[in-house]
Amino acid sequence: MAETDRAEYDAAAIEAEARLQLAELVYNARTAAGLSQTELARRASTRQSVISAIENGTQAPGGVMLVRIAHALGGTLGINTAA
Repeated sequence: MAETDRAEYDAAAIEAEARLQLAELVYNARTAAGLSQTELARRASTRQSVISAIENGTQAPGGVMLVRIAHALGGTLGINTAA
């Protein structure tokens, strides 16, 4: 595999993993809060289809959307790094 092909493959793999992690985080937070996708969407000023796409990993939310979701769930958005 050529070096550029490998770099593209690695980038795609990282993006796919990030989408799955975000999907799981949003789903777990929403269900722990006892909210439907429709109610979370209403609170985050978006559509239910957007929440569904995030939760099934077909859409990667941007930073602003993540903040809106966090606030809609009564939380905040943070980034943790491994020590």
